[in-house]
Amino acid sequence: MNGATHHPGVVIVGAGPAGLRAAEVLSGAGIGVEVMDAMPSAGRKFLLAGRGGMNLTHAEPMDMFVSRYGARQPQLAPLVQAFGPQALRDWAQGLGIATFVGSSQRVFPTDMKAAPLLRAWLHRLRAQGVRFHMRHRLTGWVDGPGGQSHCAFDTPDGTVTRQPGALLLALGGASWARLGSDGAWVPWLQARGVPVVPLQPANCGFDRVGGWSEHFASRFAGQPFKSVALHVGGGPGHAGGAGPGFHRKGEFVATVTGVEGSLVYAAASLLRDQIAANGQATFHLDLLPDRTPEHVLAAVAHPRGSRSLSSHLKSRLGLEGIKMALLHEVLGKDALHDPNQLAAAIKAVPLTLAAPRPIDEAISTAGGVPFEALDSGLMLKALPGVFCAGEMLDWEAPTGGYLLTACFATGEAAAQGILGHFGLQPAPAGPDPL
Repeated sequence: MNGATHHPGVVIVGAGPAGLRAAEVLSGAGIGVEVMDAMPSAGRKFLLAGRGGMNLTHAEPMDMFVSRYGARQPQLAPLVQAFGPQALRDWAQGLGIATFVGSSQRVFPTDMKAAPLLRAWLHRLRAQGVRFHMRHRLTGWVDGPGGQSHCAFDTPDGTVTRQPGALLLALGGASWARLGSDGAWVPWLQARGVPVVPLQPANCGFDRVGGWSEHFASRFAGQPFKSVALHVGGGPGHAGGAGPGFHRKGEFVATVTGVEGSLVYAAASLLRDQIAANGQATFHLDLLPDRTPEHVLAAVAHPRGSRSLSSHLKSRLGLEGIKMALLHEVLGKDALHDPNQLAAAIKAVPLTLAAPRPIDEAISTAGGVPFEALDSGLMLKALPGVFCAGEMLDWEAPTGGYLLTACFATGEAAAQGILGHFGLQPAPAGPDPL
């Protein structure tokens, strides 16, 4: 259905998943929609995120799924339950894109690609009357005729303004600025009385205190630690470090200056907050999580005769490569040759981190517009008629489909909020709102 002129129009700023989902719902309900984006084409971060395999969502049970949103679970759970993993898979199927559940319970398109999904989506949106204006960068608000505020955009043809019936901001956080998410919106909203929680890196790498030795960095940067378990003690605010911590098996990668990768990303919020509170954070790495401490100690203490320590540990425990190099990196000579200290280290190598990597390197960001500044339809209390969705809201989640699902869910919720603002019957959630 094309946008009907008898309804107020909507301007959506941001052509990422949250903005496009809102455009889909609203245009399907007969609302005229314009999508503005600073980039030359839509969905730039969506495409890059899917370059190594488009992880749409996750197939774990809903109670576990919503727990991934941590402190923001109370706010995000109802939104994700309204448009969550199964709805997202049904939506993709409605675009002709079948999905499958991988061994890790992550959900992917059968061809693993983002581009065909995005092409089909944009085709549907244009067929529903959505108008796209690329290279239109929001610069804030200006006073128009009668003193009314208009949103202003810098374009190749000069400044243009809009005064829509509703404005949806889906501007992203501040990671991957080259793809459009640069956090430039923060001072604009603050100047108009909207509180903003400072943006911080999430799903990010970290620099190790003191870095790596030149030998380790030159030989092992970029190599993975596989089949390890990472443990972080309780976060700041817990007496004596007690309280909820983190323990999970997985893998991550050594970098030139520290660590990054999926297992580190999963613990990133806790590590980041501990660094903020204490100046540094330490995690312990179990290099052999499938071996008991007793088994490891017995293997280490077994007489090795004329064999080198490296040959002994490779033979008895399968330790070699980057894992063996880490032990040499962290332990002194005396500890390496003390069976008790070496065995303890194999089960809990301490790595102390100095700082998260810069926010623009992060996969996503924490912080943003708090839910407390929004009504139940995601409209800003300080700016009636202005709505927010996606990563510019104050929430975070690990990788694994949780980020993308919440972006869709908040885009859906904001669209329903706009329909309610217009006094219209909310559109049904699902793959095709028509």
